[in-house]
Amino acid sequence: MQKSVRYNEGHALYLAFLARKEGTKRGFLSKKTAEASRWHEKWFALYQNVLFYFEGEQSCRPAGMYLLEGCSCERTPAPPRAGAGPGGVRDALDKQYYFTVLFGHEGQKPLELRCEEEQDGKEWMEAIHQASYADILIEREVLMQKYIHLVQIVETEKIAANQLRHQLEDQDTEIERLKSEIIALNKTKERMRPYQSNQEDEDPDIKKIKKVQSFMRGWLCRRKWKTIVQDYICSPHAESMRKRNQIVFTMVEAESEYVHQLYILVNGFLRPLRMAASSKKPPISHDDVSSIFLNSETIMFLHEIFHQGLKARIANWPTLILADLFDILLPMLNIYQEFVRNHQYSLQVLANCKQNRDFDKLLKQYEANPACEGRMLETFLTYPMFQIPRYIITLHELLAHTPHEHVERKSLEFAKSKLEELSRVMHDEVSDTENIRKNLAIERMIVEGCDILLDTSQTFIRQGSLIQVPSVERGKLSKVRLGSLSLKKEGERQCFLFTKHFLICTRSSGGKLHLLKTGGVLSLIDCTLIEEPDASDDDSKGSGQVFGHLDFKIVVEPPDAAAFTVVLLAPSRQEKAAWMSDISQCVDNIRCNGLMTIVFEENSKVTVPHMIKSDARLHKDDTDICFSKTLNSCKVPQIRYASVERLLERLTDLRFLSIDFLNTFLHTYRIFTTAAVVLGKLSDIYKRPFTSIPVRSLELFFATSQNNRGEHLVDGKSPRLCRKFSSPPPLAVSRTSSPVRARKLSLTSPLNSKIGALDLTTSSSPTTTTQSPAASPPPHTGQIPLDLSRGLSSPEQSPGSVEENVDNPRVDLCNKLKRSIQKAVLESAPADRAGVESSPAADTTELSPCRSPSTPRHRRYRQPGGQTADNAHCSVSPASAFAIATAAAGHGSPPGFNNTERTCDKEFIIRRTATNRVLNVLRHWVSKHAQDFELNNELKMNVLNLLEEVLRDPDLLPQERKATANILRALSQDDQDDIHLKLEDIIQMTDCMKAECFQSLSAMELAEQITLLDHVIFRSIPYEEFLGQGWMKLDKNERTPYIMKTSQHFNDMSNLVASQIMNYADVSSRANAIEKWVAVADICRCLHNYNGVLEITSALNRSAIYRLKKTWAKVSKQTKALMDKLQKTVSSEGRFKNLRETLKNCNPPAVPYLGMYLTDLAFIEEGTPNFTEEGLVNFSKMRMISHIIREIRQFQQTSYRIDHQPKVTQYLLDKDLIIDEDTLYELSLKIEPRLPA
Repeated sequence: MQKSVRYNEGHALYLAFLARKEGTKRGFLSKKTAEASRWHEKWFALYQNVLFYFEGEQSCRPAGMYLLEGCSCERTPAPPRAGAGPGGVRDALDKQYYFTVLFGHEGQKPLELRCEEEQDGKEWMEAIHQASYADILIEREVLMQKYIHLVQIVETEKIAANQLRHQLEDQDTEIERLKSEIIALNKTKERMRPYQSNQEDEDPDIKKIKKVQSFMRGWLCRRKWKTIVQDYICSPHAESMRKRNQIVFTMVEAESEYVHQLYILVNGFLRPLRMAASSKKPPISHDDVSSIFLNSETIMFLHEIFHQGLKARIANWPTLILADLFDILLPMLNIYQEFVRNHQYSLQVLANCKQNRDFDKLLKQYEANPACEGRMLETFLTYPMFQIPRYIITLHELLAHTPHEHVERKSLEFAKSKLEELSRVMHDEVSDTENIRKNLAIERMIVEGCDILLDTSQTFIRQGSLIQVPSVERGKLSKVRLGSLSLKKEGERQCFLFTKHFLICTRSSGGKLHLLKTGGVLSLIDCTLIEEPDASDDDSKGSGQVFGHLDFKIVVEPPDAAAFTVVLLAPSRQEKAAWMSDISQCVDNIRCNGLMTIVFEENSKVTVPHMIKSDARLHKDDTDICFSKTLNSCKVPQIRYASVERLLERLTDLRFLSIDFLNTFLHTYRIFTTAAVVLGKLSDIYKRPFTSIPVRSLELFFATSQNNRGEHLVDGKSPRLCRKFSSPPPLAVSRTSSPVRARKLSLTSPLNSKIGALDLTTSSSPTTTTQSPAASPPPHTGQIPLDLSRGLSSPEQSPGSVEENVDNPRVDLCNKLKRSIQKAVLESAPADRAGVESSPAADTTELSPCRSPSTPRHRRYRQPGGQTADNAHCSVSPASAFAIATAAAGHGSPPGFNNTERTCDKEFIIRRTATNRVLNVLRHWVSKHAQDFELNNELKMNVLNLLEEVLRDPDLLPQERKATANILRALSQDDQDDIHLKLEDIIQMTDCMKAECFQSLSAMELAEQITLLDHVIFRSIPYEEFLGQGWMKLDKNERTPYIMKTSQHFNDMSNLVASQIMNYADVSSRANAIEKWVAVADICRCLHNYNGVLEITSALNRSAIYRLKKTWAKVSKQTKALMDKLQKTVSSEGRFKNLRETLKNCNPPAVPYLGMYLTDLAFIEEGTPNFTEEGLVNFSKMRMISHIIREIRQFQQTSYRIDHQPKVTQYLLDKDLIIDEDTLYELSLKIEPRLPA
């Protein structure tokens, strides 16, 4: 039998006695019994968190008690009345106040109570709500923090009081000394008085003269004092102090905003999620909440104390002592370090939790809170990462305006050094988690949600607007023209490319994205990219003429659904080239991984990822490289710091090529090296592939652990032992030699060394307008032959000796590899264009000749007999398949040419892979960074020479030859489709035009031409000007001329708006001008020209115009409301958070405010150096810079379709209409003089 719970009854009775005497709340309540469901009136007394009830008010012993800790209290409606009693009784019962006390665990019956008066019931509920020991503990913790803070303030005040006491003592001593001097002087005067003449005997004229002299002396003293004060006000020291004070005031405002952000993070997300985790069906666990919000609450308390200290210092202005505040902050940096190190894990846990629909729905409710202002949780989690760099910038500015002899200088320098150490770690973490935050931001923009973006291994590559061409039956394109307005309006899609998927969305009027119901999410492993359809294709005949060769196809063959085709139209050839390069690189990475895994799984337990893991140089820190925990698109750790040599080595590593690494490298290589060095490395890889590749990488590229040459005998190892290697099995068996030429190199390394297996993880064929070769076998008669038999007869050995000395396990291994490769090539042969003949007696396959396409493309074909889902995921790019097939296929080889010899020609495979890599990098470089070659003619000529040398290679594959020719064509064309206006052309057109006046131009004309000018100037900025903060240097006009031109144009337009308003003499005309310019700004907003909006709003906020109260009184309320809306959109508050959100929700073309991105870049540049103390390149910083440049170029590459109107641009560019700032203010004072004080 279970024993009853024992408790201290005597103490309980004592507490009941205290409750009757001193209880928080006492009175009669009706209690519902559990057995008969009847109500009995009892006398209740609440003491702390225990509720006693007695039979009557005079009862000494309680009838029972309830423990209220962890319970909740809520009002309940009156229960329905059964039976018909008197009406008065029913009304009295209905008017009574019912409430219920709910206990925190299941199975406990709630306590149902009622009282006569509603006010009494509310008081009882409030008292029960407050009877919680846990709540008192929380309040006590808050009070303790405040108490600690007050103690610190008291200690500081004690020190200050002691200093004041010492000063008072010194002043008392000085007063005594001065008093003694005065007494001595008075005695001297008394002694001299008998010798002084009587003043009454003075002449009245002398008195007047003395009076005038006194006035003159006073006037001269006042004038001298005024001059001294004026000189100090204009002195460098006073200017420095003013700037220092301004920095401190700005710091207080920023700290106040940061504390508010932390308050929202804690009270809007952390605490509600803790409560949700305690519910019956928690959408998130307590461990996950702790992982996501580690130290968030502590950081908020820390900065509340810091903010209070700042405000106390401001109260003592003009004496501002800040060093001791930073001394308080520095010991708390370990809290920040834990938050920083947990940041990446925090975002990963958040992404995993979002896959739970209940949690995602709850999180969206929290984010819909007006206090969040549309920001997501991951945005708030990132704010602490930016705070320490912000402190560093503030300390830099403070030290710049703090004299060397200042008492605070050493303390500020020490604080800056400590914060910089933490800042370097923070920048690395922000860089590593940038991709996760980008994916989550895109996922939140999609109304339907997108689970694939919650995969933290997905890497964002690019986004942009493309036009989807509609299709009709049998895949034929609709007969629509490029200039069709309906096509642009209905077919415009917002496309996002990731390493594994391609998303196609439509954008609603509110800015949100909607995935297409069919073909909205394309898995790249199921996709085939076709740059331009063949002229013979029925579905694309003439499409090149219709669409100006701007269209490309994505053929999707999902394993569980019917195949379909997506036809997309790029806005320009350059944009098409960039999309093609990135998509093909992602497809090649995925497919080559799949192929190599299948090829090697029959021969060894070692797979391609394991082969990469076995190379310690790819994941182990060394003196010249340091890795992060984040993996890139090729499942290799991202580089955090590295020497230039290691970065170039990664660029030319033939085993893989990460698209995100390549994009970052091409964006930022100018910071740490030159174009000539990069091109020299590519040239070395092409000309000397064996000597240019590191030895360890070459060993793992050809991981051979068995004998493979006829002249080297078997070393005694058994076949079983020979299979135990840590890298893929060998591909080569025989030693070969080829004709003497520039790139001919024979293998001189030991023949049993690990040089044998080819990892084609990135043997991607160049694609854009170029490099994707046809997936055909070696051409037969009538085609250009790839005759490898020329160099396969070596003087040192004959084919016969090779056959005699090759061991059986290696021959069997190569036969398996050959069959696997042939299977992959068969699966990539077109059922309708390639004849497939297989013989049951022999394991050979013959492919019929396949014509070379007119333009390169990526295709994927299926075997007529059908293929499995696994095989569908292992096709490679045609160049890779062709290279493998050329080396491995035995059927149709020249007489006397051994199949094993051809399969294992190591030199041939290395040369082909090296050529592919060089062409691949050059294709990305030329298609995405054409400005490099336009501005550097020497670089362009060197690339042309290298490509011409490639074309002269006699063993060049037809597809590689076509790829090289296409790169040459792209380089040789001058602005191939660049028909855009330039600022110089606009100025030249307006030289002979007659000037228009402001009244004759409509708001629409002004807004369109302002947008055209802003975009032309913004588009002309080359991306290299964003590197190195050149716009802040002394020689900024030489280093960044286009950025300075953009800044000057912004100022000129703002000055023009202000000048045109001030030109009007009467109030009504000025008010009308203001309303017209606000209308122009609103049209600019509709055109997505936010730079133009800021030009106009900044002009209207100038002091010369803003102070004209009579003019603004005439402006309509609608215009003022519109003005406020525009100002809110382009406000700099929160690092332009509203403008960033607006840009994220709009489709290009758009003109962002350039200063927003320059601020971001300056923030990154000042927060961490380009090179570490060891001289390594800070590649994490390069990655962050690359992300910002990528966003800028997204807006640069999409042009407006606005007709140029010379008469309007002539007015906008007329500098004779501009009035300087001082003259504007003087004119404003004449129009409305200052009111007397």
